[in-house]
Amino acid sequence: MMDFTPMFCLQNLVKYCLILVTISPTCGTEEISENERYKIEGKVTIPAAVDQDWIASTRILVDGGEFLGFLKNDGTFSVNSVPSGSYMVEVSNPSYVFEPARVDITAKGKIRARKINNIKSSANSPLVYPLRFKSRGKAGYFQAREQWRITDFLMNPMILMMVLPLFLIMVLPKLVNSNDPETQKEMQNQMNIFKPNNQMPDMSEFLSNLFGGGGKKPSKSKSKPKRT
Repeated sequence: MMDFTPMFCLQNLVKYCLILVTISPTCGTEEISENERYKIEGKVTIPAAVDQDWIASTRILVDGGEFLGFLKNDGTFSVNSVPSGSYMVEVSNPSYVFEPARVDITAKGKIRARKINNIKSSANSPLVYPLRFKSRGKAGYFQAREQWRITDFLMNPMILMMVLPLFLIMVLPKLVNSNDPETQKEMQNQMNIFKPNNQMPDMSEFLSNLFGGGGKKPSKSKSKPKRT
């Protein structure tokens, strides 16, 4: 038969109190850890889109897909159950390109957004929160084929070498006053440079004399006077 003396009851009460004190901090920690989850909100817009088919193929990636979000019909999104920390938020769409953003969540639940600068990571460019993603344009998967243009032909070095001297020959004389006597004299002197000198021997005659031995001029015989 159990003894229900006051001392026995007091001992059991102390045991129960110790058990409750030991269990309650653990339960409180679990509840706090479950409550320390936040959500990242924003909106995605594509101004050039004609229809809303792009909404179904768009995904919100947090840290490369660790947390995933989808768009609603109006383009808004909400990624839930995100703990405190720093995350990179991206918009994934096969047809359009968006700039990513960095979202920082403090332990107290304060959220701020900023631009991502891969060149200078210390640069802080704040963004509006909730996030606002706007497409930069369509994604280019192929390089445009180079087209022939008339300027490519005109700027060819060989064409420039042909056209520029022709231009100088046709235009330069018109720019110079040819009625001026001094100008005419100067032009005549320049043209005389290209004329052969009359005092120079003919090349054909020079070669024939060089290789043919040359013809001797007939010597004039002096006639002796006759004696009478």
